[in-house]
Amino acid sequence: MADWVTISALATAGGTLVLAGATFASVRSANRSSRLAERSLLATQRPLLMPSRLQDDPQKVGFADGKWVVAPGGGGAVDTSDEAVYLVISLRNVGPGMAVLHGWLFHAEVTLGDQPAPSPDGFSRLIRDLYVPPSDIGFWQGAFRDPAAPEFADARAAVESGERMAVDLLYGDHEGGQRTISRFVFNRRQDGQWIVAVARHWNLDRPDPR
Repeated sequence: MADWVTISALATAGGTLVLAGATFASVRSANRSSRLAERSLLATQRPLLMPSRLQDDPQKVGFADGKWVVAPGGGGAVDTSDEAVYLVISLRNVGPGMAVLHGWLFHAEVTLGDQPAPSPDGFSRLIRDLYVPPSDIGFWQGAFRDPAAPEFADARAAVESGERMAVDLLYGDHEGGQRTISRFVFNRRQDGQWIVAVARHWNLDRPDPR
């Protein structure tokens, strides 16, 4: 005679197991869809800074001490005195999201080759909020103001010698994420103007594309 109690218990257990498997598969699929949706959303907010184009309008940039410099399209501007070294880069945001600049790091010499991303801890914070809208131009500005500091002497010597120098810019999206470091290299032309090229991009909050 069949033990209907046992059969019923086994059937219930089997049904519960099937339901658990279906629930697990559904949750896993939902998590995958959620991750894809999140990545798609982040991609629409992701900035990417490049030098502006040569045909872009010049940008007149002012400093807190009243100094003004003009950066041409596709280039940068530098100015030195006994009290300060001024640096400006004309930028274009080729990404779909707003770029918010966080800090900068100057290099008096340009080192070529594969290198790890510099630590964000060594960057100088901006004293002015700088934003670059998507598909539009903007600028970065920085200055050395302590003539006694070694960085001041290095920057002034690099500018006056006309040798290549670089500035790393740390920036992210308008919510503070997707941080990127881009290295911009100054190259002086024969007419004395400075052309700027981008040499490297490092992603800090996600894997690099290469």
